[in-house]
Amino acid sequence: MTPRSGQQITLSHGDKVATIATVGAALREHTVAGRNVVLPYGAEEIPPAFHGMVLAPWPNRLQDGRYSFDGKDLQVAVSEPARGTALHGLVSWERWEVDSVSPSAVTLGLELPASPGYPFQLTLTTTYALAEDGLTVTTVARNEGPEALPYGVGFHPWFSPGDGPLDGCTLQLDAASRVTVDERLLPTGVVPVDGNFDLRTPTSLAGVAFDDAWVDPILDDDRRSWSRLTAADGAVTEIWADSEVTAWQICTGDEVGGVRRAGVAIEPMSCIADAFRTGERLITLEPGASHSLSWGMSLR
Repeated sequence: MTPRSGQQITLSHGDKVATIATVGAALREHTVAGRNVVLPYGAEEIPPAFHGMVLAPWPNRLQDGRYSFDGKDLQVAVSEPARGTALHGLVSWERWEVDSVSPSAVTLGLELPASPGYPFQLTLTTTYALAEDGLTVTTVARNEGPEALPYGVGFHPWFSPGDGPLDGCTLQLDAASRVTVDERLLPTGVVPVDGNFDLRTPTSLAGVAFDDAWVDPILDDDRRSWSRLTAADGAVTEIWADSEVTAWQICTGDEVGGVRRAGVAIEPMSCIADAFRTGERLITLEPGASHSLSWGMSLR
């Protein structure tokens, strides 16, 4: 029988191995020379805290599950009742199909069914590819319908601190501003980074709890922004994202059962929470239009 997390596709390139699960097009495991890059979960597990999953057509939270688009008032299911929000879109618990596979790469596809709360025709492909420089993830969205649709995308890898605790790690992130939030973790504004929120240089995670978003990414000459998680033994996990990533979410899981400070979620996103309501950084896909976003990781 198919495992709970879906069909399993294992990729390899040299000492790099990644296992992709078709439920949520999720990165279930990734190791380099036997060392975990991300926190793994079992094939028969229901992934805790959206482990490794693609988040679309919106990442993060949508207030009350309600939004308006093109003159229509729409309602999706409230999936986070405690905060009254719709969390992380609609595709995480769908079974994606394997479109193509090779020893070092796989492409998964999904035709998201139109629904009363999202009455659009969106197709997605996500490709995982291992190479000498690490693992690259590319998601392409296409509007197959006759009308424009709202769109955002994010990803939810939980990165491993190695053999030591998260408190022994440092974190660096190329971003100049952070998002302030209310008690429901919904955005209230944007301010320059300061204190523990200034991660432009490596910052200790000892005693620091995050479930926050950063914006205004600082791009290098290749138009990439970067985050670096350095373990206590000096190993560095580097995470990069192209310029379509306008925000990063970092979560230490202090209030998340099953992952509490076991690792850290470093989440590249095309938009922040509540973008369907505010329009901030929201992508509008016209009929026939596509959007592509790439990001990736390496261990050194």
